[in-house]
Amino acid sequence: MLHPMPSPPASSAATTFELGGTTTIPRLGFGAMQLPGRRGGPALDRETAVAVARRAVELGARHIDTAAFYFFRDHRANDILREALHPYPADLTIATKIGPIRDPSGMMTGEATPGQLRPAVELNLRELGVEVLDLVYLRVGRLSGGRADSLGERFAALAGLRDDGLIRHLGISNVTSGQLAEARCIAPVAAVQNSFGVLDQSGAALVDECADAGIAFMPFFALGGGRTTLTGQNLDKVAARHGATVHQVAIAWGLARSPSIVQIPGTGSVAHLEQNMAAARLGLDAADLDLLGRRPA
Repeated sequence: MLHPMPSPPASSAATTFELGGTTTIPRLGFGAMQLPGRRGGPALDRETAVAVARRAVELGARHIDTAAFYFFRDHRANDILREALHPYPADLTIATKIGPIRDPSGMMTGEATPGQLRPAVELNLRELGVEVLDLVYLRVGRLSGGRADSLGERFAALAGLRDDGLIRHLGISNVTSGQLAEARCIAPVAAVQNSFGVLDQSGAALVDECADAGIAFMPFFALGGGRTTLTGQNLDKVAARHGATVHQVAIAWGLARSPSIVQIPGTGSVAHLEQNMAAARLGLDAADLDLLGRRPA
């Protein structure tokens, strides 16, 4: 059975991706969104949240996705990561996102203007306890699916913060192909973070576009995001065949689907984390991919 997993060296976590052509990261990382707890449920116990973050690194995660707007009540993902991991391992890459504005209750109330991006970057720097952010996404829109609005002025402001030495790599999130093209005319884009997964492959063309351009594609909602039950006849069939969970199959499918995909599943459970990280060892064959979706070219 594939479910649990011993601690591997970082190099065995998955095949790697060259982020921005300069930073090597494993293609299986960790998303920190659930560390503070989730709206509509209880806050995650602080000791458990710290243990999950530490265990992720022990299991080989060298790319962590977070944001200052990942908070629940007075629990903040960045604070938890700092407590758990600071001083950070030299080979750990931390990505964060800016753009959405949340009020203290957690409601999304709007999007940051170009002039509000520097304070947002500086907040992430303070919370994480670093002088430079490895990767910063400009997140546009408040829901999945992207919007057609121009992001040029805001992305140019973010590129200026990179030029000031506050950011190493730039990314964009929740975008269309046209917005990606607009951003690339302003500054190099190292990563795109959009909704994509085995149950929702509608963003496949953008995944392939990123692969052709050497841009990392880091899916959110790859495991359903709590909005979709991760199940289906073919998914269940492949999971049973491999003695794996459907979450493990979904993670492995993304890794097989495109060399540009870097999976960042999140969880607030050490046991679930260990199952997710074990997916790096799950090899799907052509028959599996025929059942689940497009085989890689």
